[in-house]
Amino acid sequence: MSNQTMRDIIASVESGNVVPYLGSGALAGSTSIETGDPIPADSDSLILAMNDGKPMAPRLMYEFPRAAMDFELKRGRTAVNRFLDTLYGQTNWTRAHIHDWIGSIKPNYVIDINRDTQLQDTYAQTPHTLIRGISRVGGTDYRFQIHHHDGKQYSDKEIEQTEVDTRLPVLFKPMGSPLPDATYIASDADYVDYITELMGGLAIPDFLKSYRQGKQYLFIGLRMTRDTERMILSDMIYAADKPAGWALISKPNDKEKRFCEKKHIEIIEANVNEFLAATKQHEKLLLAESL
Repeated sequence: MSNQTMRDIIASVESGNVVPYLGSGALAGSTSIETGDPIPADSDSLILAMNDGKPMAPRLMYEFPRAAMDFELKRGRTAVNRFLDTLYGQTNWTRAHIHDWIGSIKPNYVIDINRDTQLQDTYAQTPHTLIRGISRVGGTDYRFQIHHHDGKQYSDKEIEQTEVDTRLPVLFKPMGSPLPDATYIASDADYVDYITELMGGLAIPDFLKSYRQGKQYLFIGLRMTRDTERMILSDMIYAADKPAGWALISKPNDKEKRFCEKKHIEIIEANVNEFLAATKQHEKLLLAESL
């Protein structure tokens, strides 16, 4: 891909025509302030962190939701939630470099399938709407929670779809987060419930279904190898333009190539650091053009 094409994509993200879609690799460079260890974000690192640094059985190491299901069956669902609360809600992490870039442009719509709070921290002084996935709950047909942020704090209670100010940026975290109150999609049982309702149209607010039509996406730090993430992606980008977007994948495998071709996603063979270097070059060129 040419430098000009990369510049065009970056400019389209800045203008709001292309939506950032953040996977685990988007947290590259984030480390524990206390120990310096990288933030657990991908499947393997999450499993190891959940199991006190020890590998689990090979069949459980295949994917975090499978390991979390086993953990839940042995210790209860609250044990999985406590682990995620401690990891993402009580541990201090340095900011991932991609969030510095997002903070510099503040896109109107971002999808983040990580469970940490860095995206929310990025918008902590900006009024916005937060949407997070929920699962296995009673009393509602929907599988999402909506909170309003006024630029200082989140609303104490959820707000209804009809109360959303559609002029504000939308942060969509389908797998949940610790703030303003903890909710997570983590185990196989969570994913089965959430994806079922996602496919039925009950996990995305109506206003967002309209807003997303004709959008394109930039997939940052997301490998297209896990079935659960691929199913969620397919529904998240429903009604996208063609091409549906671009995926930053260094050395994509055949499975990823086939999936991206099916979904009309163009692969850019670059990693997150290479993309960030391109954003800096874009900024320099813009500055030079303005002089």
